[in-house]
Amino acid sequence: MKRSFFLLYVLLVQAFYGAWCSFQGSLHCEYSNLANLHRPHSVSITEFGAVGDGVTLNTKAFQNALFYLNSFSDKGGAKLFVPAGQWLTGSFDLISHLTLWLDKGATILGSTSSDNWPLVDPLPSYGRGRELPGKRHRSLIYGQNLTDVVITGENGTIDGQGSVWWDWFRNGELNYTRPHLVELMNSTGLIISNLTFLNSPFWNIHPVYCRDIVVKNLTILAPLESPNTDGVDPDSSTNVCIEDCYIVTGDDLVSIKSGWDEYGIAYARPSSKIKINRLSGQTTSSSGIAIGSEMSGGVSEIYIKDLHLFNSNTGIRIKTSPGRGGYVRNVHISNVKLDNVKKAIRFTGKYGEHPDEKYDPKALPAIEKITFENVNGLDIEVAGLLEGIEGDEFKNICFLNVTLTVKKKKNSKKSPWKCSNVRGYSQWVSPEITCDSLKESIFPEHKSDCFGLSENNLEISSGLSRSPWLLSW
Repeated sequence: MKRSFFLLYVLLVQAFYGAWCSFQGSLHCEYSNLANLHRPHSVSITEFGAVGDGVTLNTKAFQNALFYLNSFSDKGGAKLFVPAGQWLTGSFDLISHLTLWLDKGATILGSTSSDNWPLVDPLPSYGRGRELPGKRHRSLIYGQNLTDVVITGENGTIDGQGSVWWDWFRNGELNYTRPHLVELMNSTGLIISNLTFLNSPFWNIHPVYCRDIVVKNLTILAPLESPNTDGVDPDSSTNVCIEDCYIVTGDDLVSIKSGWDEYGIAYARPSSKIKINRLSGQTTSSSGIAIGSEMSGGVSEIYIKDLHLFNSNTGIRIKTSPGRGGYVRNVHISNVKLDNVKKAIRFTGKYGEHPDEKYDPKALPAIEKITFENVNGLDIEVAGLLEGIEGDEFKNICFLNVTLTVKKKKNSKKSPWKCSNVRGYSQWVSPEITCDSLKESIFPEHKSDCFGLSENNLEISSGLSRSPWLLSW
């Protein structure tokens, strides 16, 4: 391995063995406690008969290589090296204490035959496949009950060749829910970095029931019209860091989830302590950042900073519905730049979509303590479309230093803000929020009602009222 990439690997291992992040300090994920720097055992996929011609099916080669490397899991772990080439494969399982390394020019190609994507049981927090009742196709790269897994390389590519799946979906020809590119379940200590993901059949990266996850330096691409090709979907997972990613897909760039209706309520596995830093991209159908709509296990302690979204449908969206139960609370979103985005901020309290008729419509979600701070947007159509649930107000919703340039339509008298069943506070917002339930100022009485306000804005607020220079700050 070249020295530069050895140093990269050192940093990745630091990330896994580190003290993840400090919520009281910087929003950057902090890594420390250097541990084992080197996998003592390494093999190439070619040693197991794999052929990188883009035609030969290499599923058995991947399975055999990982079976062999599993014997080293208690001896410091191992690395599976994938050299330059087009490596066609069906679904395969990872092992613990593994580095899957894709070299420069290496592409793992997903098979276009559904037979090479086996079926697995539905997630217990969903009760069924997300698209169809019953089982679901297993992801291309899959694993459960794992520890210490690194998927990285010299900007290699994982291409799901998803167009055949999108056609089956559009034509109603699916019998089971489509597969993801990567799904890791009930696992700890995961790093996915320095790769390009292309054309996922469904969601790209889905850590579910996991903890201590780093997703960093990824490019994730799918056609803007491709259905449900979410970028990164942490689901009922804790201690997640998503940094420095560029995502252009046919759905949400990042969607935080935690189970669906009565199944998510019963499973009761929340998503918490998630940091998203320096994310940029585009989606013409969905949102840059979404929470929900599957959030029945609860979502909390979410920190989003330095989001840049362009030519897109929605900036940030929270989606829920009667029947979901659960909660979304303690969310701080800051340093957001939106360019030509239709709806800057959106809450949807009646999203619908239930797994079956067994859900309890009286199971209402609690949405509270959501803060938007330092948000700027140009060429915005709607500043805020904020729709809570009647009898279940979304509360302590705070807007601080939000400046949005809203496109003016001829002869239109519509307010750029539309609100119902939401309550909170605002300060230094342009265009001014016209919703009575959000007009009350944050400072000085309500700063404790707003989650995670930055020290900088707290200092500025001392002795200052609304002033023009703050609107462009």
